[in-house]
Amino acid sequence: MIDTIPSSWAPILDPVLSAAPARQLDSWLRAEENEGRIIYPPRGQRMNALALTPPQDVKVVILGQDPYHGPGQAHGLAFSVPEGMKLPPSLRNIYKELESDLSTAPRADGDLTRWARQGVLLLNNTLTVEAAKAGSHAGRGWDAITDACVRAIAEADLPSAFILWGSHAQRKARRIPELGASSHHLIIESPHPSPLSAHRGFFGSRPFSRANDFLREQGRRPIDW
Repeated sequence: MIDTIPSSWAPILDPVLSAAPARQLDSWLRAEENEGRIIYPPRGQRMNALALTPPQDVKVVILGQDPYHGPGQAHGLAFSVPEGMKLPPSLRNIYKELESDLSTAPRADGDLTRWARQGVLLLNNTLTVEAAKAGSHAGRGWDAITDACVRAIAEADLPSAFILWGSHAQRKARRIPELGASSHHLIIESPHPSPLSAHRGFFGSRPFSRANDFLREQGRRPIDW
């Protein structure tokens, strides 16, 4: 298995994992590890986003691209790093926008587990990466798995907020028909929080308050960001 699939997601992912692309991905990952390549996050953490946020609990979806590729950074949640790790530049900008949007100072650490436990699905498109090689596992088969997760939330009756930072996340969402113009979900799009693009419209986009306003309107509990 690619990793342990949480039981809550098994009905959604079992058909995908039994198909050829997922089997090939699993074999390829094992071969890479057997050849001594370091892959982040380690096995046992690659499905943390799904383990912490069952599909029936999802209120907000934040899509990332692939895990951080430095030692100890990636732990299975998009944009998040374990407590004690230095904040990556994109996460620093996310925190700046959070403070500006809600007038509350974010916590000093970068562990977003507290968001995930409240229903924020922090899902990367690609769930593994080779050490020091950003994007190295793109196109290896993760797309089918993460597309199935996004599609399941998009098809659900409960309305959720989809926060799409950057063109990569936006292209992924456009592959899901249920996230089109007639969607009952809230779609929030802006540039990526990377220092290269944050000043082009990420800052000032107010995704956190907009998502919470939408959840309240739908009778769902807002997120304590």
